[in-house]
Amino acid sequence: MAEKWLMDVSHPESIHYGKHWSQEQVISAFAPTEDTLSAVSEWLVESGGIAKERITHTDNKAWLAFDATIEEAEILLMTEYHETHDKERTNNDKRASKKSALSELSRQTSEPTLDPRANTDPLDTCDQMITHDCIRALYNIPSPDPEAGVSPNNTMGIFLLSSAYAQGDLDLFFSNFTPYIANGTAPILKSINGGVAPVDILHAGSEADMDLELAIPLVYPQEVVAYQIDDDYWAAKQVNEGGMFNTFLDAIDGSYCTYEAYGETGDNPDFDPVYPNSNEGGYKGERMCGIYKCDEWLKLGLQGVSVFIASGDNGVGDLPKPDAPNGCLRNDTVFSPGHPNTCPWLTSVGATKVYPGKTVYDPESAAYNPEYYYPYSSGGGFSNVFGIPDYQSKDVANYLKNNDPGYDYYFDGNWQNSTGVYNRNGRGFPDVSANGDNTAAVYNGALRLTGGTSAATPIFASVINLINEERIKAGKGPVGFINPVLYAHPEVLNDITNGTNPGCGTDGFAASKGWDPATGLGTPNYPKMLELFMSLP
Repeated sequence: MAEKWLMDVSHPESIHYGKHWSQEQVISAFAPTEDTLSAVSEWLVESGGIAKERITHTDNKAWLAFDATIEEAEILLMTEYHETHDKERTNNDKRASKKSALSELSRQTSEPTLDPRANTDPLDTCDQMITHDCIRALYNIPSPDPEAGVSPNNTMGIFLLSSAYAQGDLDLFFSNFTPYIANGTAPILKSINGGVAPVDILHAGSEADMDLELAIPLVYPQEVVAYQIDDDYWAAKQVNEGGMFNTFLDAIDGSYCTYEAYGETGDNPDFDPVYPNSNEGGYKGERMCGIYKCDEWLKLGLQGVSVFIASGDNGVGDLPKPDAPNGCLRNDTVFSPGHPNTCPWLTSVGATKVYPGKTVYDPESAAYNPEYYYPYSSGGGFSNVFGIPDYQSKDVANYLKNNDPGYDYYFDGNWQNSTGVYNRNGRGFPDVSANGDNTAAVYNGALRLTGGTSAATPIFASVINLINEERIKAGKGPVGFINPVLYAHPEVLNDITNGTNPGCGTDGFAASKGWDPATGLGTPNYPKMLELFMSLP
């Protein structure tokens, strides 16, 4: 039913397209009946001995929450809990620290000495360094009007964990690449559970600097919001772990603070921060609480929010593990799609590249760069958790029919009982792509070349932000969940037909005509996308 509701406001052929719900409507639609609440409460009291005053009803009406001891949980669920240990991974802090390094921008070259304003044509070197001039030329994005009026109801939010920006880096970037933006221009800070920004240049995070240096000039003079997550103590432990989005989701509406299984639907003490934090430098305020994961992204779509997620930088694999050369499954051979980029209610963004000798007027290719300290290629493949959503079923079928990769496969995510390497009936990702290599950025006071699907994501999100602004000016609402529209109208994107996304000892999947699991439907073509979305109610 929830999927039907989302398609009702998101599919271009629906008579209710764009009629997004209020938060109150979402809460009401997903709330259990009073009979259900009474029955569950009675069961907790009578079968588990949980006192009624210990049970709370969450703000979104979807959960009954309570704290329980292991003994109480065993009685309630008629089971036993046992503690297990992984001999190969006994030091969680060390593991988090190593993976935190991998979360930083993929490449830090020696500082280029190229003055971006010294070229007679700023587009001459886009195969060496991607600037905003290159991005605008690639995707036909208009130059900004610094004097334009902007809607207060249209902002672009960026998730930042274990990476905070430095104003000095932003100012140096603006001075060199986008002089129409005054020094001191900064995002609106939304600090969650002690997140601190800005920081000094020496302590800046490359991810935060890059994301903001990409987004602010593209949507200027519209506002950008930086959601800075967690104090330093917990942020370092969270990044790239199973619960890395939990605190952010916690802050949205106060109902995500209920832990269920596998860290997927709420706080897990093995993953999630505990506040107030008594550790040195910890945030001493109370925790900000909110909602759970994939279905919660769906609820945001119902409310007209577009959510974009990077598809990953490891091709058909996932982040390399401390005890393995890659993030693949079963002897490092089975493709391992990451989470949450396979959730069907998000827009997953892959990466493309202008290869050496090519120009912005040539077709891009799937991003692949073996020169990084681990080979970087655009993440993509098929989910082991989520099935193929209706909006992309035709496209996935066409790809597998016309571009069969030739690998053994399995069904329903059952890789453990198969010789196959990918899930034939899983949700395909990415959905779209944008440039994500040789990206110009200023970090720690120096110009650097960087990249990743985390560079591509704010580019594509900025395009949608600009389209929302035009719709609002015309008296329309935001576009919300965009996947159904784009899959129904792939002609508004630049199809990418060259390149692959290697990983797990293979060449991965090939970019091809139409949707593919390396570059999705393609890169944005702003004028065509604007015309399409402006034609919708």
